Amino acid sequence: MLSRQKSTLFAIDMERPPIIVIPARFGSTRLPGKMLRMIDGRPLIAHTVLASLRCGWEVQVATDNEQVAESAHQAGAKAAMTRADHASGTDRIAELAERSQWPDNQVVVNVQGDEPLMPPALVRQVAETLTNDQAADLATAAAPIAEVDAWLSPEVVKVVRDGQGRALYFSRAAIPYNRDGEGHQKPEVARRHIGIYAYRVAALRRLSAAPVAELETQEKLEQLRALTIGQTMSVVDACVLPGPGVDVEADLERVYSAMQQLGTR
Repeated sequence: MLSRQKSTLFAIDMERPPIIVIPARFGSTRLPGKMLRMIDGRPLIAHTVLASLRCGWEVQVATDNEQVAESAHQAGAKAAMTRADHASGTDRIAELAERSQWPDNQVVVNVQGDEPLMPPALVRQVAETLTNDQAADLATAAAPIAEVDAWLSPEVVKVVRDGQGRALYFSRAAIPYNRDGEGHQKPEVARRHIGIYAYRVAALRRLSAAPVAELETQEKLEQLRALTIGQTMSVVDACVLPGPGVDVEADLERVYSAMQQLGTR
């Protein structure tokens, strides 16, 4: 069940506030033209922009499609056309950061375009986590896993952390493995990864320039590239959970129902 977002305040450097960038590739294998699919009279990308604008920061959409750019602009975001051949949202954001000549210490938050119910409080929390951890290159979020089936599912990405809250590994496997558990007993420390990232531009540039890592290829998890090249990633327990994202046709109705439940239509 979705929880209504609580008001949360974070200490952000207002002299150089974070910039939210929404990578929005038009092509989608499972749902063609996903960013322009309509939910409650608005395209998906517009809903994601409107949610991000509630943070009170600059929001930019990096896309390869002029219709997506126009929809983002109408919703209140800046829109930038980027190359169509990017392999990931990170690469698309890196192109925009380079073109915009953002300084190395600029914090950029990657909100995925198919996450229209990403809570502003969570976006701010991830940005603050990176801002306050000068030794970290990136920050992201996680949440406890309640169900054993979710822990065992390869569709749910798991993360394990060290004692300082830094990512040790991400996997589709059931980690950490409970050797002494009976059957498939889920450890209390099991966490699922939530796909939102904050980077400093210097770290973003290095990450995008690095070659694809073997672990990344095996797990199909881009964040493993960051760990492979020695980048430090702070993982915070989410202050509020996001609503459903959009991957397939049925998710459009799920998102609409969630918007009605949360009163965010």
